[in-house]
Amino acid sequence: MGVVLALVSALLWAGLLVPEAYAQRANRTPEQLENVGVDQKLGAAIPQSLTFRNEAGETVSLDRYFDGSTPVMLTMNYHRCPQLCRIQLQKFAKAMSGLSWTAGEEFKVLTVDINPKEGPKMARKAQERYATSLEEPENMIDGWHFLTGQQDAIQTLADSVGFRYKPLKDKTQQFAHPAAIVFLSGSGTITRYFTTLAPASGDLRTALVEASNGTVGNIIDKAFLACARFDPDSNSYSASAFKVMRYGSIFAALLMGAALFVFWRREKEQLETAHKQGLDAMIDERT
Repeated sequence: MGVVLALVSALLWAGLLVPEAYAQRANRTPEQLENVGVDQKLGAAIPQSLTFRNEAGETVSLDRYFDGSTPVMLTMNYHRCPQLCRIQLQKFAKAMSGLSWTAGEEFKVLTVDINPKEGPKMARKAQERYATSLEEPENMIDGWHFLTGQQDAIQTLADSVGFRYKPLKDKTQQFAHPAAIVFLSGSGTITRYFTTLAPASGDLRTALVEASNGTVGNIIDKAFLACARFDPDSNSYSASAFKVMRYGSIFAALLMGAALFVFWRREKEQLETAHKQGLDAMIDERT
């Protein structure tokens, strides 16, 4: 349901769904949205041998961006999109600017163009546009890459992450597509999806900790993740009462065990001291 609402809102913002809004109210899928959406393939791996061109026009394969440990966030957009893609990427950049981490260090970002007719020149302009939204725009080149490519490579990547899109049947040369962020581990395994236009910085951080299997983030991040539950409808993490109780019980047991151990050690030391003092007293009496 959350994905459908995001798609409807996206097309309304793009001005492509005015006549179809009534169909949505009647619980019918608008024609533009048929076969458009996200099929979540958690645990699947993307094909890293696919080749694209980066914003500098260089031919690169996806494995260039996966080092085995650094998590990667993937979005699929196109730069002639009238509104939706700009709204999504601007809000995405704003959420990233709220992180205390730096793109290119704790995480990487890939934005892959779904329109094969757009090239590196447009990708480079997009990179420059969204760099201004980041706290450290100078790190953009190392952290957020904009890739363009041939239709086969684009479609193969889209299929691998369950990203279903299609060109509209008119002369606008536009696409109907969902708004999604795909989180990938450093080895290219899909770990989480956000199907929202406005992700929260805290949720991005938690999803990156999850994608890195705990290799990024501090002890608080890891503790929260251990007790968190992801809600796909709200695209956010919240503390799970069951997990909090379970880990709380474990922590309480460990704390009690530690307290008993300290008490036992102290009692043992006192007994040993008293015993030693008694022996010393007996020796003094004999002498």
